[in-house]
Amino acid sequence: MTYNYSFQGFDAKSMARIAGKDMPISSKNSIEIASFIRGKKVDTAIKHLQRVTEAKMAVPYKRFKRDIGHKPGKVGPGRYPRIASEYIIKLLENLKSQATGKGMDVTKLTVIHSAAQRGRKLWHYGRMRRQRKNTNFEIVAKEVEAKTEAKKTPPATKKVEAKK
Repeated sequence: MTYNYSFQGFDAKSMARIAGKDMPISSKNSIEIASFIRGKKVDTAIKHLQRVTEAKMAVPYKRFKRDIGHKPGKVGPGRYPRIASEYIIKLLENLKSQATGKGMDVTKLTVIHSAAQRGRKLWHYGRMRRQRKNTNFEIVAKEVEAKTEAKKTPPATKKVEAKK
């Protein structure tokens, strides 16, 4: 059974995928964290999210940024979603262990897809009837070779001889 919102074109031999279903975290925070870690190496993403849990680094908010103050540095509007970061760190560590089980090099592992969707709506038990925040989170990583940039040499300058 395939879902339209999940990652399409998954190759089981060269990619690793992990999904967290119905995690008790905010969907808005999860969407911002997903865009924050997309395109980063898995080790770097874990380090950044650990700094977020310590409130040393802010997650830039690009979509849900109304009435959010700017944070120090060149972040712009941002927050420190600690609880969501802790859950996503656990997912990233599980992703690393899955990749090592497949024989992949963890140092070259890069997040190529990360997405968060709203999960099931469950009710809190008791007199006050309110719904829980549940989120489904999916991460796909692939081994990507490091880009080596060749130093650009300036074009050879032609010496203009002065005519006498």
